[in-house]
Amino acid sequence: MSLSMAWWAVCSAMFYIVVGASLALAYGARNAILGMLLSVLCYGLINAVISRYAIRTGLSVALFSRVLFGSAGSSLATLIFFSTAIYYAVFEGSVIAVALNHLYPGVSYSLAALLVVLYSVPLIFGGVQHWLDRFNGVLLPFYLFGLLAAVVLSIGEYGYQPQWLDFGPADPPAGGWWECFSAYMGVWVLMMFTFDYARFGKPEDATWHGRWNFGMPFYLVTFLLNGMAGIYLVSSIPQEGTLSEVTVVLAILKLMGLWGLLFVWVTQTRINTANYYLATVNMQAFFLEVFRLRAPALAWAVVVGAVAYALMLADVFAWLLKALAWQGVFVVAWVGVALAHILGKVRLPAGEPGRLNGAGLSAWFCGALLGFVLMEMGGSLQSFSAPLTFLVSAGVYAGLRRRRGAQPSITSV
Repeated sequence: MSLSMAWWAVCSAMFYIVVGASLALAYGARNAILGMLLSVLCYGLINAVISRYAIRTGLSVALFSRVLFGSAGSSLATLIFFSTAIYYAVFEGSVIAVALNHLYPGVSYSLAALLVVLYSVPLIFGGVQHWLDRFNGVLLPFYLFGLLAAVVLSIGEYGYQPQWLDFGPADPPAGGWWECFSAYMGVWVLMMFTFDYARFGKPEDATWHGRWNFGMPFYLVTFLLNGMAGIYLVSSIPQEGTLSEVTVVLAILKLMGLWGLLFVWVTQTRINTANYYLATVNMQAFFLEVFRLRAPALAWAVVVGAVAYALMLADVFAWLLKALAWQGVFVVAWVGVALAHILGKVRLPAGEPGRLNGAGLSAWFCGALLGFVLMEMGGSLQSFSAPLTFLVSAGVYAGLRRRRGAQPSITSV
């Protein structure tokens, strides 16, 4: 229960509400919901495998990447991981700052952003199972109640909108469900999130965690519940400007007032405990591996907060979105290699890993290179970027390891 409460902080983010509505706007509500259901199935199956492996071995993303890519190759994985976590912390923290500034104009955005960082950094000092579990466990009911209240108040204010399932283009594009499914692959960094949380689980709880905590029930809430709520809210509440996290937040504040600000604070603070925590531990691993720089987690948490605050003040969101898209390709390729390693029952190599693992790196970069090419080509091929990246990375790794044969095993890690 302790690990579950800490992990379920990840399910609440305005991002999940907005992405569901955005996909419905582009491809139709029914296509978006079908894409969500397929994503729930895919995420649930993959994370069931990953979580059980992490529990059994106790490895973090940093340590597991040393096995896959060598000690030097693993530094790229931790760099991508902590950078992505910081980017998400910037997005989600900015939502709180914008909401606070909108409701109380006397509080400038820069001051609001500073306040968000100042309270976010200390929240992770207690670790996953000493503080984050209790904190997020207390906030979980408020998040669920707030989401329900937003929908109920929308119905009370504007009446029930039965046409919400028809939200989007009048003539949805054929194959829109595939576009929606592949779009959710852009958030496969959650597989890395799973790995770094699941390693704290007890071996006797592995089946429960794989099936329920990190499996499909979690993603039914994260993707389907949030996404459908987002579709309904956006289709029923009048919007000003282009659909974004900010416009949805402003609509919620208009509908709920101060209670809306509290709901936004709960959702964004919960997800940011995960973002700040994972950014901190992976930044620590990266600088230790690359620069042999040793510092306590407390110091790295402060650095993460400082970087997040600087990015919140800078007008770099277009650049951040592009960086996230490129890093997402690397993450999907990482998952392909990781899953091929686990399902192939490849034994961990004896002794210290080498600086570079040719099989792992070749598979990782082959898949990522293909993904970059398809992504930049655009058009209909772009929707195949993430799926083919995953398949190529997994296939190349499995093929290379089969040729090389199994490595000697060790009894402990």
